[in-house]
Amino acid sequence: MFYHDGGKLQYPVRVEKPSPIFAKALQQAIGGIQGEVRVCLQYLFQAWGARGPAKYRDMLLETGTEEMAHIEMLATAVALNLEGAPLEQEEAAKDPVVMAAMGGMNIQHAIGTCMAAMPVDSEGVPFNCSHVYASGNVAADMLANATAESTGRMLAVQLWKMTDDPGMKDMLSYMIARDTMHQNQWLAAWEELGGPENHPIPNSFPQENENSDYAYAFQSFGIGDDFETPRGEWTKGKSFDGKGSNSVVRMRPLGDKPNLGAASPKTAAQKGQMKK
Repeated sequence: MFYHDGGKLQYPVRVEKPSPIFAKALQQAIGGIQGEVRVCLQYLFQAWGARGPAKYRDMLLETGTEEMAHIEMLATAVALNLEGAPLEQEEAAKDPVVMAAMGGMNIQHAIGTCMAAMPVDSEGVPFNCSHVYASGNVAADMLANATAESTGRMLAVQLWKMTDDPGMKDMLSYMIARDTMHQNQWLAAWEELGGPENHPIPNSFPQENENSDYAYAFQSFGIGDDFETPRGEWTKGKSFDGKGSNSVVRMRPLGDKPNLGAASPKTAAQKGQMKK
């Protein structure tokens, strides 16, 4: 069950110099693949399907609900940045600076929403849940969440750099700080679930059932006299999970050339394909 508090914002949102172009950029933080709609739905669906200790479900619900508040803040910021934007070509033509601004704004803000935010990205593409990850494996979800917060923080940092409006910088500095907390929060939960010692995910599958020859071997597919295998901690020493030793294997085909047989006469294949 969810509640709201009389329309009050989680953090103040103010705009001193409205910018329709920045309103368009802010749409990415709402409906883009790095945006708040994505993480809101991701954390909520992970929570609604979480099994095991209730604290992980509760934590996900808390943070998913917070992301709703972030969507509200960003939608407010979009609306405030659209204040005073030209609605008619004649009005815009009086001022070449305004005309240039209108040329960069999302026209749907004017003709589709009466100057309000939309559940779309900066290009106007609707959010479609393609990047909502909820696996049911809490450890896997925690790592996916840390990645989501990393790319979200990257976006917020870029937006912070794009604006010189003090109010927008203040709001974005708050959201960047929350991304910092959430990154650490998800990784702390992952470590509490076992961290490296419980890798690989899922740890419920007995590793003795794996083909052990390939569990810790970096496979190199490069060819050519000047090719060098990319070397790093993944090609030498103890593996990240501490259960094996990394190595490099120059890959070669291990299977035979596939023979799929003749095409079925019941298909729309050519007659020549129906011969063995």
